[in-house]
Amino acid sequence: MVRQFYPLGGLRAAPTGRYAPGGTAELARLDSLAEGGGLPAADRRRRRRGRGGVGEELLEGGRDGHGLGGRGGGGRDLDARPGGPALAVRTHGGKIPPVQEVPVFDHDAVLAAVSPAEAIDRVRAAFVRHAEGEWVMPSKVYVEAPPHGDFRAMPARGEGLAVLKWVTSFPRNAERGLPAVAGALLASSAETGAMLAILDCGAATSLRTGAAAAVSARALAREEARSVGVIGCGVNGVWAARCLAAAGYGPGVCSDPRAEAAERLASEMDWRVGSREEAVAQDVVVTVTPGAEPVVLASDLRPGQHVAALGADVAGKSEVELEALARCRLFCDDWAQASAGGELSRAVAEGRVRSEEVGELGAVLTGRTAGRSDVAEVTLFDSTGLAIQDLGIAVAVLDAWRAGRVEPSALVPL
Repeated sequence: MVRQFYPLGGLRAAPTGRYAPGGTAELARLDSLAEGGGLPAADRRRRRRGRGGVGEELLEGGRDGHGLGGRGGGGRDLDARPGGPALAVRTHGGKIPPVQEVPVFDHDAVLAAVSPAEAIDRVRAAFVRHAEGEWVMPSKVYVEAPPHGDFRAMPARGEGLAVLKWVTSFPRNAERGLPAVAGALLASSAETGAMLAILDCGAATSLRTGAAAAVSARALAREEARSVGVIGCGVNGVWAARCLAAAGYGPGVCSDPRAEAAERLASEMDWRVGSREEAVAQDVVVTVTPGAEPVVLASDLRPGQHVAALGADVAGKSEVELEALARCRLFCDDWAQASAGGELSRAVAEGRVRSEEVGELGAVLTGRTAGRSDVAEVTLFDSTGLAIQDLGIAVAVLDAWRAGRVEPSALVPL
């Protein structure tokens, strides 16, 4: 048996982040790791160790003349572009199908690979590429598990990759000491179908959810908007705050019924704890709650605000009062998802909101749809969470691996 390594190709690095990271020393540590300052360069040749008489060969650019099953063709079967890290594939002289050793990037590895500033750029690029038809995204599939929660399957393709996120939403898991969100993000070659990587789902979700809030603020908030109100200071509220700070927003007010959660976030960001009424009075308001009841009322809104509603991602959830929606200029990440299971879904079902009244963020970013019309307008962005955003984060992680800025936490034979 000869272990052969095939390079991971087809990934182009996005432009470097243009937003300066903000926040605390921990955020600075994560950002420095993502920039490569705190991690040693990937030393992939260390895997060329003997194993019970089994030889190993590191293929450069896929050129070895053996191919996947011992035949000719080299690594072109998995994409023979040079310059990427090795994807391990074991072969058995062509008699037994090859076994890949797929890199796994756990929670810490994903966050080390992608800073909040880079997540903003990657998610913005994902919206643009999807709007321009370069990236494709079939509809999200829900599998209900009443009364506990649900499972979601989210596929997308672009940048030479196809991804599938299998993720849970079990809101009451905190009572059991378990995460509400769990799962995996699978990345495969769109050319050969070969599995390329497995990413921690929670970390990818937090990064892209927070980044979407920042992208929407930069596209739709008033130019002079700065102050932030975060309502709901759980894990995704934390990352919304981090990403908004990385985009230049702050200071902010942190509000949560759980005092310790609000205090922890306020301490990290050097912001302050406040009531719901104080948080909803800021320039940019982010809601990241379970959606059991509205936390933004019509009476709360003031001219020129921007609201990013992140918590209502399935039918039946709502964070914004219907009368408040009626006072806002409405935008969403994807009309099909938002109208069926987002913040707008109830208003759509009751005939209060029509598709022509809602702009998609990607269309705004590409100039096909107008954004804010004046400084007094109140804008609202309904974020349901898209697979293209997860794809953007997956590309960023694999680019960081190629550049030697992060190592996988494990290699799993598949």
